Amino acid sequence: MPTALRICPLCEATCGLTLTLDGTRVTGARGDRDDVFSQGFICPKGASFGELDADPDRLRAPLVRRADGTLAEAGWEEAFDLIARRLPPLVERHGADAVGVVLGNPNVHTMAGALYPPVLLGALRTRSLFTASTLDQMPKHVSSGLMFGDPFAIPVPDLDRTAHLLVIGANPLESNGSLCTAPDFPGKLKALRKRGGTLTVVDPRRTRTARLADRHVAVRPGTDALLLAALVHVLYEEGLTDLGALAAHVQGVEEVEAAVRDFTPETVAGACDVDAGTIRALARELAAAPAAAVYGRVGGSTVAYGTLTNWLVDVLNVLTGNLDRPGGALFPLSATVPAPRPAGPGKGFALGRWTSRVSGHPEAKGELPMAALAEEIETPGEGRIRALVAIAANPVLSAPDGDRLDRALGALDFMVSVDPYLNETSRHADVILPPPPPAQSAHFDFAFNGFAVRNQVRYTPAPVPLEPGRMDECEIHARLILAATGMHGAAPHTVDDMVIARTLARVVTEPHSPAHGQDPQEYAVRLTGRTGAERRLDLMLRLGPYGLTLDRLRAHPHGIDLGPLEPRVPQVLKTRSGRVELLPEPVAADLPRLREALSAPGDSLVLVGRRHLRSNNSWMHNVPTLNSGTNTCTLQVHPEDADRLGLTDGGTARVKAEGGELRVPVEVTDAVRPGVVSIPHGWGHDRPGTRMAVAAGRPGVNVNQLLDGSRLDPLSGTAVLNGFPVRVAPAS
Repeated sequence: MPTALRICPLCEATCGLTLTLDGTRVTGARGDRDDVFSQGFICPKGASFGELDADPDRLRAPLVRRADGTLAEAGWEEAFDLIARRLPPLVERHGADAVGVVLGNPNVHTMAGALYPPVLLGALRTRSLFTASTLDQMPKHVSSGLMFGDPFAIPVPDLDRTAHLLVIGANPLESNGSLCTAPDFPGKLKALRKRGGTLTVVDPRRTRTARLADRHVAVRPGTDALLLAALVHVLYEEGLTDLGALAAHVQGVEEVEAAVRDFTPETVAGACDVDAGTIRALARELAAAPAAAVYGRVGGSTVAYGTLTNWLVDVLNVLTGNLDRPGGALFPLSATVPAPRPAGPGKGFALGRWTSRVSGHPEAKGELPMAALAEEIETPGEGRIRALVAIAANPVLSAPDGDRLDRALGALDFMVSVDPYLNETSRHADVILPPPPPAQSAHFDFAFNGFAVRNQVRYTPAPVPLEPGRMDECEIHARLILAATGMHGAAPHTVDDMVIARTLARVVTEPHSPAHGQDPQEYAVRLTGRTGAERRLDLMLRLGPYGLTLDRLRAHPHGIDLGPLEPRVPQVLKTRSGRVELLPEPVAADLPRLREALSAPGDSLVLVGRRHLRSNNSWMHNVPTLNSGTNTCTLQVHPEDADRLGLTDGGTARVKAEGGELRVPVEVTDAVRPGVVSIPHGWGHDRPGTRMAVAAGRPGVNVNQLLDGSRLDPLSGTAVLNGFPVRVAPAS
């Protein structure tokens, strides 16, 4: 049977796949052994590519809400006509901020999701932007923005060369990595151990990653920042700091020493439930390693001190001399970022340039907290969100208090959803625009190449042609922009032509740009590509640091290896000082809150989430092969707690918190530490009006319904989804 290549879009590992085709149907998927990055690795999600691609519940045509309130299939022209008729008048009457935009996690997994939403936001000029980042990674963006001047300057561990890896709040054997794009993360950790390196995992659960580690530290959830602050304290106290070549690029070293003076190992031990001797050993091992990296993820972000935790991760990397050196934490150089500008001071990064209308939450990276979306729709007054554009987003399941948001969405004047499914959120839309299955879409990883553990670049055209009646995802987005902004009826390539023209008009004036001094129109004529999206990709490659072209990339179907990560911190820094600002003012102002945690009484029982290898948040629960086996929605509880609470394995528990109550099957296991229970994120497929038969057959429960949205990390606006108190009892 014929085969075709396709980069997997189902998690951040971005593995190369070889698809087996029967006509236009994908009958199998295996790892592409010739892929320059993944070299044949595949996980269960990638192996199920064909099953997901052919899911019979995927929408094949737009849905439009009729006069009787029902959603019915419609033609593409009717769908865009309705958007053009309803959305621009709302903006004219109520202002730009009356239109909210919600971007979900899958946006960064498609070409269209990376290229077009920024154009839509620029055209709408709305400040009502909500994304999955404030349910996941925003603390890392904020800490990087404050320290390095760029919220996307995120260092990643040099997995292939490090000698010591400290992982905190991450489970890459299940997640395949996050903000660290690394195919075969399990193999890389095993290789680290095999070459004599050390793996330390800090996690309240004994995850698959923790079971692989040399040392597992079962910290009390939510106290990661305290533990890391104590590690920093030990480095100063014992004279273990050594910035090495980085010293000339850092300011604030002495200020950090004073800031962590109160966080001794002995002081934090009780709150963290980690003895002082272990804390000192962790700091000494980190400092003594010939090359080391500290890597933190979701478990350290979706907690009360998420930004402080992420800041301390990189403070440790800086103080041990491991930031920006081989084997430490390095900054990737993607092929589609603009060619590096000369080193020197930049504009810096600011928080709170505006605030949300109702509760006054400060923006971060141009976004407001997803937890505030419901109140911004429900609360009357000038600036109320009256219309919503949701792109690849299901916040009814992913945000706190989905019941309230569910009600709020029903009160909107108009809603558009770009989504392949009629799910818990899109069921409220007046228009649903379904993108085609992934096999019918080309793929390039704009976002994840910026977090990759090795510089490389790959592009795969669509393995099979579009089915009749389908519309390319990039065209859907372009037409949405035109319909929403008063340009309905213009050709879709108008959007791409406009972006190309604006980009070239700017870069030809920049001395460091490869296009400096050239004629913009002549340059545009040289761009290749069959579609507007491909022409934009070609432009970005040409303007990037490697001087590539789309034609050259097409000539290398398994990708181009661009080499290992290299030190480049002077090019990265965009702070006003032109240096790494080790103690930014907003961080210093938040430290007293962390000090208060030293004396705060610990909660008797707290809840954490968990990852499943066979899913990605609320995705993929409608694929039978993936929604099976250990991919189950249970309440994990330690045997000691089960005995104390009267819970039995296989029984049902009642779980309560400030946002609501759930009934969950019990799984008694020592994989969680005493005092901790765990429910996975992304479940709760039991609402009426959806069209996802497999997911509805095993719906699970929505763990975020336990929260009312009041718990946020103040600097980033990220919802506290981990380490919050719950009450658990047997269900009567």
